[in-house]
Amino acid sequence: MHVTGPVPARIGAELERDFDAADDPVGADGVLALLSTTVDDAYLESAGPQLKVVANYGVGVNNVDLDAARRRGVVIANTPDVLTRTTAELAITIMLALMRRVAEGDRMLRRHDPWQFSLEFMLGESLDGKTLLIVGPGRIGRETARLAEAFGATAIYAGRRDPLPELLARADVVSLHCPLTPETHHLIDAAALAHMRPTAVLVNTARGPIIKTADLIDALRQGLFAGAGIDVFEKEPPPADFPLLKMDNVILTPHIAWYSEEGGEDIRVMIMDDIKSILAGKLPRHVVNPEVLSAPNLRFHPKG
Repeated sequence: MHVTGPVPARIGAELERDFDAADDPVGADGVLALLSTTVDDAYLESAGPQLKVVANYGVGVNNVDLDAARRRGVVIANTPDVLTRTTAELAITIMLALMRRVAEGDRMLRRHDPWQFSLEFMLGESLDGKTLLIVGPGRIGRETARLAEAFGATAIYAGRRDPLPELLARADVVSLHCPLTPETHHLIDAAALAHMRPTAVLVNTARGPIIKTADLIDALRQGLFAGAGIDVFEKEPPPADFPLLKMDNVILTPHIAWYSEEGGEDIRVMIMDDIKSILAGKLPRHVVNPEVLSAPNLRFHPKG
């Protein structure tokens, strides 16, 4: 088993106990891939024909060439469901922080800017009564909507065939939850941002390239909408001179929406169960390309 980067100690210990470690994918029967690893045709070719499974540490598989995996009979597994609540919670956290100007106030205090209490000082807005547009109404999007509705918001949804410009024009809050595909790459560009309300805020906890960063920066500078909360970036980490770092109406977090202490154990169990099942030729629970399960020679023998 080859692991493409650092993993939590408990997962590393379990892998070491059950499998022989491979320093690189060449000759490995299985790969545990982090989202920063590009698993394309060249990667699969270098690993060799014995490779049975690539387990992606996360729900998204935009880093994996599914067509190449299908041609080579490699099973691709992921970790859905356990990431749903954690990602939705951070999306809501960012929305509330933007609308109540939490990060802006924190930065002001840390700069020791002068201030005094007044009835209009740092006046923010509530989610109550607001229209929340969920772009990508899958598990995470619908859980975000459910949590927002507890704060009094009304959710509307934009799927593949829905008129995004019209929906953007109706929304007070826009939250992105769609997968990154060729169709959603730069889905939110200058043309899309032009439809947003001047008082609206935009939150992205999905994938960085869904937003065209240069257009986002320009739109915020022009004041086309009220603010943005970004957990994922086109380039990670963003550069030190990243313009969004200097904007008070922007909240940035370092790609942390998907993971929490509580979800870590569920991810560990899910990954290990699926890896062991696939390599033993058994039916796994969380497979992205189930059509390859009928491929021959899926058996593998863990140590002991």
